[in-house]
Amino acid sequence: MSERGIRKTLQGVVVSDKMDKTVVVKVDRTVKHHIYLKTIKKSAKYKAHDEGNTCHIGDMVVIEESRPLSRDKRWKVKAKAGQSA
Repeated sequence: MSERGIRKTLQGVVVSDKMDKTVVVKVDRTVKHHIYLKTIKKSAKYKAHDEGNTCHIGDMVVIEESRPLSRDKRWKVKAKAGQSA
């Protein structure tokens, strides 16, 4: 069995939508400190492609990795998370 074609997905909050077809998504994760064993919250920001400019600040989104779309963009917005239909 090969693992080819399986893409990583992350969930985060949109913190900026000022660019055209691009949003900045902040992804939080919790890790345990390797010496003190205290739980620490770490975050990272990813630029993601938003084709229809549908995401706005504060939206919870799911992003998935993709081919390089620009110098910084390596992710695409897959769906809005927690959106009631």
